Amino acid sequence: MSVLAAVSGNVTAIGYGLAAIGPGVGVGIIFGNGVQAIARQPEAYGLIRQNMLLGFVLTEALALLGLVAPFIFRAIP
Repeated sequence: MSVLAAVSGNVTAIGYGLAAIGPGVGVGIIFGNGVQAIARQPEAYGLIRQNMLLGFVLTEALALLGLVAPFIFRAIP
């Protein structure tokens, strides 16, 4: 067993951990700005909440794609 094969699993885990930082920051920005917008315009709560949840879903989809991508690319010979 080569050293590269032994390290590849750990590198994938570290890579996904670093890739998860982006969506984590994105979710924080989305909800932080959403709460601030609701505080400024409470009458627009429904629209702001809808857009906030849509942004959250799209951001989390990127995180899940980052989790699945190494498995897909590793299966290709």
